[in-house]
Amino acid sequence: MRDFDEPDEGELSVSAPRTWATGAPAIGHALAYALGQTSPKRTALTLLNANQAKGFDCPGCAWPDPAPDRRHRNEYCENGAKHISDEATSRQVTAEFFRRHSVDELSRRSDHWLNQQGRLTEPMVLREGATHYEPIGWDQALDLLAGELRALDHPDQALFYTSGRLANEPAFLLQLFARAFGTNNLPDCSNLCHESSGSALGETLGVGKGSVGLDDLYEADLVFVVGQNPGTNHPRMLSALEETKRRGGQVVAVNPLPEAGLLRFKHPQKARGVIGRGTEIADQFLQIRPGGDLALFQALNLLLLESEDKEPGTVLDREFIEAHTTGYDAFAERLRATTSWDAVLRATGLSRAEIERVHERVLNSRGVIVCWAMGLTQHKHGVPTIREVVNFLLLRGNIGRPGAGVCPVRGHSNVQGDRTMGIWERMPQAFLDRLGEEFGFTAPIRHGLDAVDSIRAMRDGRARLFVGVAGNFVRATPDSDATERALRNCRLTAHISTKLNRSHTVCGRTALILPTLGRSDRDVQAGGEQFMTVEDSMSEVHATRGRLAPASEHLLSEVSIITRLARRVLGREPDIPWAEFEADYDLIRDRIAHVVEGFEEFNERIRRPGGFRLPNPVNERVFRTPGGRAVFTVNDFTMLETPAGHLVLQTLRSHDQWNTVPYAMDDRYRGIKGGRRVVLVNPADLDGLGLTDGGLVDLVSVWSDGSERRAEGFRLVGYPTPPGSAAAYYPETNVLVPLDSVADISNTPTSKAVIVRLERAAERTTA
Repeated sequence: MRDFDEPDEGELSVSAPRTWATGAPAIGHALAYALGQTSPKRTALTLLNANQAKGFDCPGCAWPDPAPDRRHRNEYCENGAKHISDEATSRQVTAEFFRRHSVDELSRRSDHWLNQQGRLTEPMVLREGATHYEPIGWDQALDLLAGELRALDHPDQALFYTSGRLANEPAFLLQLFARAFGTNNLPDCSNLCHESSGSALGETLGVGKGSVGLDDLYEADLVFVVGQNPGTNHPRMLSALEETKRRGGQVVAVNPLPEAGLLRFKHPQKARGVIGRGTEIADQFLQIRPGGDLALFQALNLLLLESEDKEPGTVLDREFIEAHTTGYDAFAERLRATTSWDAVLRATGLSRAEIERVHERVLNSRGVIVCWAMGLTQHKHGVPTIREVVNFLLLRGNIGRPGAGVCPVRGHSNVQGDRTMGIWERMPQAFLDRLGEEFGFTAPIRHGLDAVDSIRAMRDGRARLFVGVAGNFVRATPDSDATERALRNCRLTAHISTKLNRSHTVCGRTALILPTLGRSDRDVQAGGEQFMTVEDSMSEVHATRGRLAPASEHLLSEVSIITRLARRVLGREPDIPWAEFEADYDLIRDRIAHVVEGFEEFNERIRRPGGFRLPNPVNERVFRTPGGRAVFTVNDFTMLETPAGHLVLQTLRSHDQWNTVPYAMDDRYRGIKGGRRVVLVNPADLDGLGLTDGGLVDLVSVWSDGSERRAEGFRLVGYPTPPGSAAAYYPETNVLVPLDSVADISNTPTSKAVIVRLERAAERTTA
């Protein structure tokens, strides 16, 4: 089969950013991509089963589905359709492909090219000293991996990484296997994105999840969308915000870049979205300086305190504060004493009038929801920022009642479900005790390694074997050079994957590629056709059933791979029925029901149309903090200072991108076509730095320890970024973020706050 060979970079063209999103063009782009991947029949079968009660969950994002009776027949977005079609592609990567291409050659190909080759079809091995992958049978591959695991000096020398593509059942089995093996080394993609959310919410509310559902979003008087671009990353959120607006609610967008979807949304499934003007989403847009969100919410909280001073008893929810919270007095005292408007305005780049206008909206709103994503979490002060958001909501009792609450928007389809199932290096002792009691062993209690610490452990020789289940670890992590050196330091690396990616080219001394079924593939085991389950951003758990014929007869499900590996490594000690789990996934769910809180009668409840929602005690105003109350916190003001001649760079996705995978070299909404190595800079900053739109520069990140990192060959694009800031796509810019530049408490990489200088390519050439 001929390789798919599309130019990595075309001739770059730039036009004005769009001021609206989706509409008829989204339909056309989605269908064109789908039909470029597979047949019309397979495309129809795929799209019409996506996000349906008897179909499969779109693996593109974690946005929840409406109730079954409110669900559209085409319940997917443009990027979801592309992701589904990407998985359902008819292109295949066979043994012949690996014979033609050495690992070294593949390592020099782009992420886009690697992904476009198609589905992996059979197990492959790269033996020590070899230049090419070669075929290996499943028994031999699993024997090899099991032998390396058993040969380790200690179980903590093994790492088991997952992305949110993994469904609940295999996630539960993976953590069970790892802990029965003897380690809590279960890093996951949440470590890299929303760990700051979990840290902050766990400390302040007692549960590290969001508290709202779709109905709350519809009923809210005011919704904040902070550090988030739903038009690209989870477009179906725009239809929910449109419903908020239709019912009289308002939306405040807080983001460094003007995002098309938050300006105007043209619903592609409604006439007004195809032939009409659509809906203005944001009633107010605050173009904040990167990292200024902590200062913004501190200013809003100070204004609420001062409004209460002027009209006692009319602004704050005193009854709620006194009955359900602790720490208010210390919080209020510090906020009053230390908040400086001059500092707030410098940190945010906003005017006082803009902030006071938001304050008026808050005063006129009973129900307030704050939604956020990586624009808050991937800063050194990400955890304090989210704690301050919680302070903001607590002041007016906007926790634990309809139309109000916290809404961290997860970007990967089951990343929240994986955490619920135990994919976390620091699971609570109560979970470990229940797990051990259910399966007759003592789970290890020593905390394991998260994603960043796993890289450090491989680098230092403390971890010697890496297993990646779904995802693209190399391109999802910071400090690309350090990550690649660390993985190459392993004795063995193994990846359970559906598509080819960069991680398959960064190998330990021995490497395995273990191809698996996709979310859309039928999964038939000894007990018949199986289904699995996922949990979305709003704690809704529902079934997912693949409908397509698998891409190859040689594929195994993730459940099969994990259970067969566990039998080889553990034998019958402890006595866990791995073979029975592989044959019948109902048996896995029966055991989940005994171990995981909220999953009682799992098999019965999951068969109800639409599944069920997990209880969140926060919604009953029950807070599982040490003191049994929601916690007001004191958060020191922080501002990112940039040296003269430098900018604050944030990394972001293009529109035609899913996580680390670009579907095309374009970013339609931002007006970029034909290239990804671009850096968006305010025209005034270009003038001030003596640079010209269209010029070629290197991005050089500078750090407090004096170190520098370089990403070469980026085209300058004049763009309405906040003064003093810039933006560029990841994973191309991951190389700029050092491994040790992480958020306090959560250890999340600081990918939204990179201080850079722009160095002309000519200067680099002559230096």
